[in-house]
Amino acid sequence: DPFYNSCEEHPLTMDEFDNFLHRRGAFEPPKLKEGVKLLNGIRLVLQKNAKHKDTFTPHTISFTADAYQSMVRAMRLPFRAIEGTSVVGPFFWCAYDQDDEDPTLQIIFRKSDVRKKGKTRGWELMLSHCFSSGITSGYVKGTPSSDIVAAIQHLTFCAQQAGHPMLLPIIILSHDLSSTTDQKQRDARDWLRKLEHAVSMRNEIEDEEGYVSQDGHLEVDAISRDLVECHSQVLWKRPQAYQAIVKEIDAGLVKFKEKVPKEHDTPLIDKLHRSMVARLQFYSLKLTGIENYQATTLERLHIQRSALYNLLSQRESKIQFQMAGEQRRLAHASKRDSTAMKTISLLGAVFLPGTFLASVFSMTFFDFAKDADPVISKELWVYFAITVPLTILIVGGWIVFDRRRESQFRVEDADLERNIEHMEADIMAMMRKRTMSKANTWTSVTSPIRP
Repeated sequence: DPFYNSCEEHPLTMDEFDNFLHRRGAFEPPKLKEGVKLLNGIRLVLQKNAKHKDTFTPHTISFTADAYQSMVRAMRLPFRAIEGTSVVGPFFWCAYDQDDEDPTLQIIFRKSDVRKKGKTRGWELMLSHCFSSGITSGYVKGTPSSDIVAAIQHLTFCAQQAGHPMLLPIIILSHDLSSTTDQKQRDARDWLRKLEHAVSMRNEIEDEEGYVSQDGHLEVDAISRDLVECHSQVLWKRPQAYQAIVKEIDAGLVKFKEKVPKEHDTPLIDKLHRSMVARLQFYSLKLTGIENYQATTLERLHIQRSALYNLLSQRESKIQFQMAGEQRRLAHASKRDSTAMKTISLLGAVFLPGTFLASVFSMTFFDFAKDADPVISKELWVYFAITVPLTILIVGGWIVFDRRRESQFRVEDADLERNIEHMEADIMAMMRKRTMSKANTWTSVTSPIRP
């Protein structure tokens, strides 16, 4: 009778912990009216918002050793749970215990992640279903980032189905595989289309949604960063891992059906059991679709990453071409400077011997006249008359020669620039033959330009 269904939740202090485990004192079973008996139920120790930063660290429990041991033994929880504190990814285990007289179905269902912002995250579920009494006992822990609060609230509205031990695990699985998982894959595919528009010019989005800045430049850093982030979003909640969970829960349903007594296998429980089997089949097909969808997205991401690397390689090659051109210009400028230095050295070599000899022979140590006279000679003007015009003539000739050489250098510079441009055009043409055209794609109105 649904009128007698009850659901209670109370804070539990450690001084009342043993009383709850052994159903003493305030937690003593209520006295039932004549003709009323308990069909089934769930007794849980809840830790819905575990906030300690190390609560899901391997080999870490949220109780003292004595309290944890008392809980496991009193509720007949699986001892293997202490060994599963370091498992990675979603994990589900279900098996009978070794008590042949009063068997129980033991369940471990947990998922713990690495640290995020200094805190561990995840949830943990340990259950033990007694076939003789129809009562499921267990321990549930979850951090605020988990769906444990919503799952427990969901469980409170399913009092009539409390006799099935797989009820809470499937509720948690339903929250974990909600539409958020599908929506994340859809969002990643939309993100991928924007990246494809930026890298390979696929025309599937509006231009204002792309990665081109207001000044017309492509934001390469943002594209590279978003490629990595989009890849990580696609890998969120790998469907292969949850496919294994679905198979194990399905196997657990079979184990429950094999051992459940007839008095507890009511039409309501049987109907719920068949509904759970159908739901697991639904999740299996849903995960298969996500897996195929995810594989396509990952392959397209790989293509865009390769195309982006090719694009960056082309830009780096162009920069190297520019650097090579500048180096050639510097080499020509150095050659001109060396030519000028040679000219100056040549002029010095021409005039230095004469100047040196004139200076030496003009010293007072030398006197070529028969009768030396300290008076300055009247023919001194001859020296200047010859030296000055000769110097002017030589310097003027050098200036004319240098100007002609500059004009020749300008012609050589123009030839150098043309050669650099031709070299760059030839190499870029060869590169375009090996890479895709950036102006056209297969989805464009016109076909790609053939090389």
